Amino acid sequence: MFKICTGIFMMMISNATFAACPDLYNHQFTTLQGGKVDLCEYQNKPILVVNTASKCGFTPQFESLEALYKRYQSKGLLVVGFPSNDFRQELSSDKEIGDFCINTYSVKFPMITKTSVTGANANPFYKQLIGITKQTPMWNFYKYLILPGGKQVYAYSSDVDPASEEIMGKIKPFLK
Repeated sequence: MFKICTGIFMMMISNATFAACPDLYNHQFTTLQGGKVDLCEYQNKPILVVNTASKCGFTPQFESLEALYKRYQSKGLLVVGFPSNDFRQELSSDKEIGDFCINTYSVKFPMITKTSVTGANANPFYKQLIGITKQTPMWNFYKYLILPGGKQVYAYSSDVDPASEEIMGKIKPFLK
């Protein structure tokens, strides 16, 4: 009897933990390096989400993204890149993308395996971001800022620098 009750209690705790993760954060991703990113772990932190491409005119934004990550990761900021070939400017394999990001821009922030971010084939996380903001990525390096708790989500066009006051002004109040 004790074993059954303990099992039921553990399932209740497990379900409560699962339920505590809001829909927007209920996503797990594999990185280009084979690591894992579970957005539930970041629901109380600001998250800057960017769809990237290695052969785009905005690709130098990797420098700003990496600088933000390096400076503010320990204060709670997650920067996460989603390589996509939706605009026909991404390398063909995850290995090529990973090598490019490391060798050209020394990227250390999590880069998710190549995915789609627009249209019917967009990954479920991007579909949610699009649904919340009513803004679809119009090009590479389109950004979404998710503030802690997911109550506020902002979209920024490709030409907005990640380190701009427009973005950082919303992030800084949440940094520790």
